[in-house]
Amino acid sequence: MAAHPQIASDFIGLIRRAYLSRRRFMTASAAAAAGYTLTAGPVRANPIATSSAGLDTGIAKIDTADGVMPAYYAKPAGAHNPPIILVAMEVFGLHEYIKDVTRRLAKLGAFAVAPDYYFRLGDLTKISDTKDLMPLVNSKPDAQLIADLDATVRWAKSQGGDAEKLGILGFCRGGRTVWVYSAANPDVKAGVAFYGSLVDPAAQKGLWPKSPIELASEMKAPVLGLYGGDDQGIPPEQVDMMKAALAAAGKTAEFKIYPGAPHGFHADYRPSYHEAAAKDAWIQAENWFKRWKVLP
Repeated sequence: MAAHPQIASDFIGLIRRAYLSRRRFMTASAAAAAGYTLTAGPVRANPIATSSAGLDTGIAKIDTADGVMPAYYAKPAGAHNPPIILVAMEVFGLHEYIKDVTRRLAKLGAFAVAPDYYFRLGDLTKISDTKDLMPLVNSKPDAQLIADLDATVRWAKSQGGDAEKLGILGFCRGGRTVWVYSAANPDVKAGVAFYGSLVDPAAQKGLWPKSPIELASEMKAPVLGLYGGDDQGIPPEQVDMMKAALAAAGKTAEFKIYPGAPHGFHADYRPSYHEAAAKDAWIQAENWFKRWKVLP
């Protein structure tokens, strides 16, 4: 199944989203005050909030070849040489949901780092319309993305993280990033891709030389793919294509498709949140990182 020549499949899943009644959402001002982006639509009134108690958290400044990249990090307080897990964000910037996920991973024992690799494009959390957002995030070259993630790993290692136990987890466009980085960096021990796009638009070929399916034979780490059965942009048939490509290449990967779950089913701040799928998928992710010795 071919991708739309202009629109990335993760954006299709975002555009065709379900809406709930207004009383179940924060006001725009309350959502902004809580640190959530407004680009993805209304923010649910009761998103998951993970405490920073027992954690060291903060904003890091990571040197790259052409500027200083901000990143949010969280790790267990006083931990010695904790495993490093990169958090690859959605297209909406480094907002509260991604920070909360980073704290959740830290609660599991990881030195979790979410780099703002779109920093050169401005603060994406301030953009309110996906039509303005799409051309910006689609301008990010894979080569630059990989270099930014490499810089993040170096920074985390310099801060006492264990680069021998390196994992990556990502959502939406960040799920695609999991596939790309797991093919690029032989030091990655395991990846978890939440509804990451698998087939790229033809128009992106110059910036994104190979789609995840085209990278199947180059995977250097086992990846767990978690997808929604009702994802309007990434249908189960594409997941089956990826599964077949990886199997043909002799690569280790597993997939779970959640019937009735849409794109963005883990995003507890969005209307797309599917609680049963999200909770099970998080357990699957934790077990995957433990299976491959990233998490203790």
